[in-house]
Amino acid sequence: MLRENPDAVDVRIYGTNVDRDAPALSACDVGEAEPRYVSDADYADFALDFCHRHRIDVLIPPRRLIALAGLSDAFAQAGTHLMVSPAASVELLTSKSRTYEAAAAAGVPVPRWRVVSDTEGFRDAVAELSAGGERICMKPAGEFSAFGFRILDDGPLLLQDLLAAPAPLASVPAVIDALKRAADEGEAIPEFLVMPYLEGPEVSVDCLSAPGGEMLTGIARSKQGRYRHLLDDPAITAIARRLVEHFELAYLSNVQIRHLHGEPVLLEANPRASAGIFQTTFTGLNLPWAAVRLLLRGDAGPLPAPRLGGRVAVVETVAEADGLPTPALTPALAPAPDTGVLADLDRARGAREAALHPHRADLLLGEATATAG
Repeated sequence: MLRENPDAVDVRIYGTNVDRDAPALSACDVGEAEPRYVSDADYADFALDFCHRHRIDVLIPPRRLIALAGLSDAFAQAGTHLMVSPAASVELLTSKSRTYEAAAAAGVPVPRWRVVSDTEGFRDAVAELSAGGERICMKPAGEFSAFGFRILDDGPLLLQDLLAAPAPLASVPAVIDALKRAADEGEAIPEFLVMPYLEGPEVSVDCLSAPGGEMLTGIARSKQGRYRHLLDDPAITAIARRLVEHFELAYLSNVQIRHLHGEPVLLEANPRASAGIFQTTFTGLNLPWAAVRLLLRGDAGPLPAPRLGGRVAVVETVAEADGLPTPALTPALAPAPDTGVLADLDRARGAREAALHPHRADLLLGEATATAG
């Protein structure tokens, strides 16, 4: 979307990742590994040095925002415009519980929640929140919580469960046992959010806003399997607008909504672009480029009314991985000695493939978006 910008500006893209084998780096003109386990101060030093060495005009950080927020002047001295929201908002939004507290105070609908970090607090939270018969879930209260998300379910395992796709379930006794074991072994236990399990589909609102929080446009899209519906839902975008304005979010941000008893409530808000923002291109807008223009010129450019009401489908595609290092095989996957009939078959198959595809490159699965009517 940055290269295919409406102003026909020639854009050169630099990217970094903690994994130097990351496929995303192959889409960049210049890619470089970044430090993985370092302090915020060290990460900021790395980013400043990278921008200085490569004469970066615009830095759009997708992570480690706390390390960079508040350093706009330092980056400006290096000749780089930093696309980031106010440091206070970035810091607050990394905590799910503080986000809910602030959002509720601003009049944004939020679900009931409790913060726990021990067995007693967990038991009390589950008992209180499930008293009305609602299904309960839990997740880490920090910035990235998807991997720790669990739906609490004490029911028996059924045959249909064994035949269905795996679900992120955990029983209350199992969670209590895990928390108790961690406490007994002296492990540091992070805070968890316990709350009702919210109804789907999840709606993600990609927001473009000016410094100070004035929302210029927002694109709501719901996720149902491989389909993304581009929604024309003023109630949903009104929630996102209220949040963006209250937290004074700037440039690109993302607000996620689910439903409780049929009413939209806040799931979470992120002061950065979503991973799926590329899907909004089917509305006729180029949000990333509008944000760059806003940062550089103070003007987002023309923002026509988005085309809403349609849907797109996320489909698999392949891309050449030339230039990326070939991962080393683990001992369990290392090829066996060439012995016997199987080795002869492998050699024959390899010779045939080489003859049919002499220039064949390694292929890597990825995701792209296609219209679906």
